[in-house]
Amino acid sequence: MAALRRHRPAVLLGLALLVLLAALASVMIGARTVPPAGVWSALLAPSGTEEDIVVRSLRLPRTAFGLLAGTALGVAGALAQGHTRNPLADPGLLGVTQGAAFAMVLGIFTLGVTGMGTYIWFGFAGALVASVLVFVLGGAGRGGATPLTLALAGAAVTAGLHGLVAGLVLLDRQAMDTYRFWQAGALAGRDAGLLAGLLPFVLLGLLLALLNAPGLNALALGEDVARSLGHRIWLTRAVGIAAITLLTGAAVAACGALAFLGLIVPHLARALSGPDHRWLLPFSALLGAALLLAADVTGRLVARPGELEVGIMLALIGGPFFIALVRRRKPVRL
Repeated sequence: MAALRRHRPAVLLGLALLVLLAALASVMIGARTVPPAGVWSALLAPSGTEEDIVVRSLRLPRTAFGLLAGTALGVAGALAQGHTRNPLADPGLLGVTQGAAFAMVLGIFTLGVTGMGTYIWFGFAGALVASVLVFVLGGAGRGGATPLTLALAGAAVTAGLHGLVAGLVLLDRQAMDTYRFWQAGALAGRDAGLLAGLLPFVLLGLLLALLNAPGLNALALGEDVARSLGHRIWLTRAVGIAAITLLTGAAVAACGALAFLGLIVPHLARALSGPDHRWLLPFSALLGAALLLAADVTGRLVARPGELEVGIMLALIGGPFFIALVRRRKPVRL
């Protein structure tokens, strides 16, 4: 690992190639395998064949959603662990996922929203409101927002919203059906038109994350040291929470609650890049995209001609990883 860290640009390039291979596999593999020549023809010179329709209408949007959600959740997970100083943290710890779920269910229950293109924006708005609430509650004390108060506020908001969601879905059959499908987490069946609407939020979140990296490095040395270096703690926290909200809100609103991805990816990235967030965040982005696409392709292979949803595959991968992480004799310190 030390040797890999000394050659981080080369490793980063290797991860980019891995993402490219995972995207190619995502376009080629499914209930019907499309050879590379068929994929090339569908992308550059479509002629309306069945393979062209499969590649352009079904698999390309699915792959694009995987790239977007994997990148966003990987970076959001690294930010969440950095700001809470908790190696077991993921974006859901800050209430973002349950905020999205509550707003979507509330929109369906009260307004009768049915189209994905409509209720997905309810989910994104709910994620924003929940994260702001967590930040306000976590910073209400004399010491302001700290890793401990943010984690406690996030846990409290998540628990409260989970109870409200459970109550609403029991009262409305349509809300239950939509929530159950969304909760499983999937890349298939998403409207390709949503990508253009969500992409600006993800790009803004990635930009804020990169701007947040130097402040996170300083916070890792302690808040007193960070202040002595000229960093404004409240501003660093606010930028980080905004980035987590934008990235996680866009990903979970579009693809559902993809559990464990934000937990696993930062640990894998940290092993390759080291603790410097200026490197950790790009590594997490590429690993998140590669892992999500690989899990989605694996779900298509293990249950052919059907498939397992990518959220189920991530749970099968993430559960053992989480147990191994908890049982380590020397836990990771952040």
